[in-house]
Amino acid sequence: MVSEYDRGACPEHLVTRRQLRDRDVSPGGHGPVAILRCKRCRNRPQWSCTHPGRAWLFDLHLAKPKRIPTLAQEWALDRAMAARQTCPDCGRRFFTCLSKKLGCCLECFDGTPVDPSNYIAAAAPVAHRLAA
Repeated sequence: MVSEYDRGACPEHLVTRRQLRDRDVSPGGHGPVAILRCKRCRNRPQWSCTHPGRAWLFDLHLAKPKRIPTLAQEWALDRAMAARQTCPDCGRRFFTCLSKKLGCCLECFDGTPVDPSNYIAAAAPVAHRLAA
């Protein structure tokens, strides 16, 4: 059975997922060990509260440092994001993902001008990569 604590009454080594993230650690494969309940909502039905009535608590002693991605993983993530952010028609890479429904940027779709601060211009093709 998972223990329950009221806000302000739980031990210091039990923290929420957001507090774990702020400390740059992860649960380390372990699940929550307790529940943090709101004092106002303890005796009320959950639907009557305007804020979340509970939060899962994780043991800080069991937490492990976050894994650091390798350069190959970062490169693969960048290629995946580039595929979602690059317009296939004009080749500009936007800072946000393009709409799947349109399949291209707004300027290519219906001629709506796009602010130049929202994208990176396509690089000119390289004829060769020799130094001399």
